[in-house]
Amino acid sequence: MSSTANGKHGTWRNWGGNVTARPARQVTPASVAELAAEIRAAAERGQRVKAVGTGHSFTSVAATDGVLIRPDLLTGIRAIDRAAMTVTVEAGTPLKRLNAALAREGLSLTNMGDIMEQTVAGATSTGTHGTGRESGSIAAQITGLELVTADGSVLTCSAEQNPEIFAAARIGLGALGVVTALTLAVEPLFLLTAREEPMPLDRVLAEFDQLWAENEHFEFYWFPHTGSTNTKRNNRSEGPARPVGRAAGWFEDEFLSNGLFQAVQWAGRAAPVSVPAIARVSSRALSARSYTDIPYRVFTSPRRVRFVEMEYAVPRAALTETLRELKAVIERSGLRISFPVEVRTAPADDIALSTASGRDSAYIAVHMFRGTPYQAYFSAAERVFTAHEGRPHWGKVHTRDAGYLEGVYPRFTEFTALRNRLDPERLFQNDYLRRVLG
Repeated sequence: MSSTANGKHGTWRNWGGNVTARPARQVTPASVAELAAEIRAAAERGQRVKAVGTGHSFTSVAATDGVLIRPDLLTGIRAIDRAAMTVTVEAGTPLKRLNAALAREGLSLTNMGDIMEQTVAGATSTGTHGTGRESGSIAAQITGLELVTADGSVLTCSAEQNPEIFAAARIGLGALGVVTALTLAVEPLFLLTAREEPMPLDRVLAEFDQLWAENEHFEFYWFPHTGSTNTKRNNRSEGPARPVGRAAGWFEDEFLSNGLFQAVQWAGRAAPVSVPAIARVSSRALSARSYTDIPYRVFTSPRRVRFVEMEYAVPRAALTETLRELKAVIERSGLRISFPVEVRTAPADDIALSTASGRDSAYIAVHMFRGTPYQAYFSAAERVFTAHEGRPHWGKVHTRDAGYLEGVYPRFTEFTALRNRLDPERLFQNDYLRRVLG
């Protein structure tokens, strides 16, 4: 049992430190059969069941007072199919290990999020995504999955087998069963050139459609209390590889992005009045850089500064208006925000509860340093996002319930009807699912 995720007395805590749970039992099954047996036994005892990954969600999506299933032994690659260009991987495999293993095989995912600490099933079940013009979330790259349902049955799902379950279970929130394996589309390993450069916010917003259209992967970070952003464009490259040098990498990714950033957060928490001045200095500390490397080294970066996060997907066409409103709200509020606001995009997909379901989406993520009161900022931001039919990220802080979510997800009732069929007794229920699914 991992000591980081467990405190004393069997208390489970998430990475952000804002969710704790005290499960009656924690189990680490060594096989799918053993996991199915645990589910049947819990049902007989009348205990609820939740599977947990690495706890990178800021919501209580994985919390339970019943049986907590830890997938630590359900890891590794089951099969690589080079004809179909897919990899089948056990649910508990950390993305970090999957990415490294694929690279050794000369393969890569097409797109990924910006961290890789999560398990593959935890990341996909909550809709983890990066940024992309044509390429969507990690879940959008799933071509098949294995699901253990409430009666202990093991279902294989794909576009051909159990297609209606496949349409929902790729982002299933743990509500339909426990995902035990995933088959993901892969492609031959390629190189990406990253171009990072500071740019005034007004210019980014004025040229956003063009920046989005011209780059395979475009994202930017806006520093509240300033008119500054840092932009990042990732595009495929013929090479040669030119990774960030070790010294420069340490300085920019460890010292600036983690060490100095941590010190800035502490200073801002101790003296909130200093935050705007610190933000102006921080936003100027970044310089342009370019490097070329294999995908996971470009898409992902270490995040050692702990924070709490809210993220909403709005229609891509509504991004600039939404962000201008958020900026105005922060300026009016007297809030002191020391964390940059992150903006990414995803194309429409066909997954029932995907934040990009049926619509091209832009994501706006707001963060607060762990231990800082975040409610005032997040609720002000949430009012802006919901005015644009925003869809909250399932693994990040939000206050929405089923009544609201049904209005912004055209396929919401399709998902809840399937849940009624697969889990009529609500074996996989918890407080969070009761709120968001009804």
